Amino acid sequence: MSNEVCPLCHTTHTAIFSQDQQRLYWQCQHCCLVFVARADLLSPEAERQHYLLHNNDVADVGYRQFLSKLANPLLSELGKEVKQGLDFGCGPGPLLAKMLSEAGHAMQVWDPFFANNPDVLTRQYDFISCTEAIEHFVNPSREWQLWLELLKPTGLLAIMTKYYPDAAAFTNWYYKRDPTHISFFSMQTFQWLAQQYHLQVAFPTNDVVIFRKAG
Repeated sequence: MSNEVCPLCHTTHTAIFSQDQQRLYWQCQHCCLVFVARADLLSPEAERQHYLLHNNDVADVGYRQFLSKLANPLLSELGKEVKQGLDFGCGPGPLLAKMLSEAGHAMQVWDPFFANNPDVLTRQYDFISCTEAIEHFVNPSREWQLWLELLKPTGLLAIMTKYYPDAAAFTNWYYKRDPTHISFFSMQTFQWLAQQYHLQVAFPTNDVVIFRKAG
């Protein structure tokens, strides 16, 4: 079996990390991304149908509390002045965008299945948020390049996703059971991205990372 190409840094310096009855998982030895073998990916329609099963109700108090893990540190960084923001991968219930709008910021949303408005990808933003979406990216290097184009100088990129555990714990890790979760990140991966793209990086809470683009 030949090594799969890392979908984040494009190296072939990869090795098998784990395997279960459904899928094979590779780990990049360069950027530390863990990713699902390309042969085991869902079709786009099967992926969309799975998202429709998610209960992302904008009126759900528990969901709001969950999203506040990212919203609170992001709002602290943004300050009082009104900023232009994009919630990237908002899903069928764009509650985070609503929360950030309630805090006074001007929000746009984008999602390949539920808010596919290419117009919002033609302007620049003071900040981009991405909660529980980056793990769904088939080719995360593509989104990274796009985000860097969409962010204004000194702009913020705030991401929430679960960091993967070691190989032994990964075997029974609940987060990988979702068939649409295909790209798994670690703190080392985010530090590599910060270095690669000359970004400042902070880890304000568990599962949350905030990048700042250079001026």
